[in-house]
Amino acid sequence: QVQLVESGGGLVQAGGSLRLSCAASGRTFGYAMGWFRLAPGKEREFAAVISWTGSATYYADSVKGRFTISRDNAKKMVYLQMNSLTPEDTGVYYCAADRVFSSDRYHRTEAYEYWGQGTQVTVSS
Repeated sequence: QVQLVESGGGLVQAGGSLRLSCAASGRTFGYAMGWFRLAPGKEREFAAVISWTGSATYYADSVKGRFTISRDNAKKMVYLQMNSLTPEDTGVYYCAADRVFSSDRYHRTEAYEYWGQGTQVTVSS
């Protein structure tokens, strides 16, 4: 069992930055960690993922070059550094854990076994 708790969301102006954190507990060894977001009126969408070792990361095209995912396995923490934010980045951001990391499934919500409760990010224009 894995428990995930996100934090770090808030209100920021366009062009600003936020750093989201995801605190994991339980049996986290070997899990890839992803960040997804849910915007009003849209389906939950993939943002970024990092493998267990941190050697592989993938990003959605919409965030590539602006967001950076990282992790500290000793602390059981995952981070999402978000720069150059735009109003289109507004939404609830979720941290998720996937026991089987694969390049053909990391972007799919159904691939992830555990989810946090989400943290709200609002970007004003």
